[in-house]
Amino acid sequence: MRKFLVVLDDTRECLNAMRYAAMRAAHTGGGVTIVSVIPPEEFQHWIGVGEIMRAEARERIEAHFEVFAKWMRDKQKVMPELVIREGEPVSEILDVINTDPQIGVLVLGAGTDKAGPGPLVTQLSRNSGSLPCPLTVVPGEMSKERLESIT
Repeated sequence: MRKFLVVLDDTRECLNAMRYAAMRAAHTGGGVTIVSVIPPEEFQHWIGVGEIMRAEARERIEAHFEVFAKWMRDKQKVMPELVIREGEPVSEILDVINTDPQIGVLVLGAGTDKAGPGPLVTQLSRNSGSLPCPLTVVPGEMSKERLESIT
């Protein structure tokens, strides 16, 4: 089964990427893997404090995931899986792709502010010629109706 890999983070555009991945998976008989990466700089504290922060970050990710997972299960009949990694986001995302041969498409949401599409889209699209799978960039301001019509 082909899976769509989508990144869960704290950006607004993440929502459209989630919607797109779930709808494409539903229409093509695929699956969805959701990856969330905790950057290493979040834990550069004393060991005890770092462990507490790590646990809190995981709890926040799991709660956020459950909101998307419920919608995917209820509305799209897709059962997503969650992968939580710690490290540099781009290298961790690439590692997830390289270790799961069923991942066929990486889906990212593009930011809409003047700063550009976002660091992940910028970094991964720069290297898109050597990515191990196709990259789909979903516009952050695309309407839900438009997403439904193109999936």
